[in-house]
Amino acid sequence: MHRLREKYTKVIVPALKKELKLNNVAMVPKITKVVVNVGAGRALQDGKYLDTVADTVAKITGQKPVKTLARKSISNFKIRANAPIGVKVTLRKDRMYDFIDKFVNVTLPRVHDFRGIPPKSVDGQGNLNIGIKEHIVFPEIKSTDLETIHGLEVTITTSAKDHNTGLQLLKAFGFPFQKSKA
Repeated sequence: MHRLREKYTKVIVPALKKELKLNNVAMVPKITKVVVNVGAGRALQDGKYLDTVADTVAKITGQKPVKTLARKSISNFKIRANAPIGVKVTLRKDRMYDFIDKFVNVTLPRVHDFRGIPPKSVDGQGNLNIGIKEHIVFPEIKSTDLETIHGLEVTITTSAKDHNTGLQLLKAFGFPFQKSKA
């Protein structure tokens, strides 16, 4: 069993059950999936760019990404319907816990001028969305074999019903949120 999953079952679940005054262990919210997405608009001009981005996302997540396609044509952005414009990976179970562990303990501290995640990044359903401007903060990416720098979005989906419950769950997992200015 992964160390983060063990922490969830043995420490977080009893604490959240007591804190949220829930009757049943199954009612305690959990992290259901992590989606890592890269929108690579530059791939329209440079065909090899999307393959490079896909390779870096595969290194970061340990899973082969899926190419995302444009849903409709937009002439101002020179996009045609069904043109590949990005890549995404959905992580679940052990790979999800591995990624969260690495993301919280290694990657976020390496982000330049990082002062914590704003609590506003958690939406009304308890899901967390974080944008990373430079993918080089991940330990798997070596700066020596780097062609270009791109950003990526990380979405952590929870089974929480509201903002506060999702925030409590993510804080219990060790996500570094900013202190409220009160």
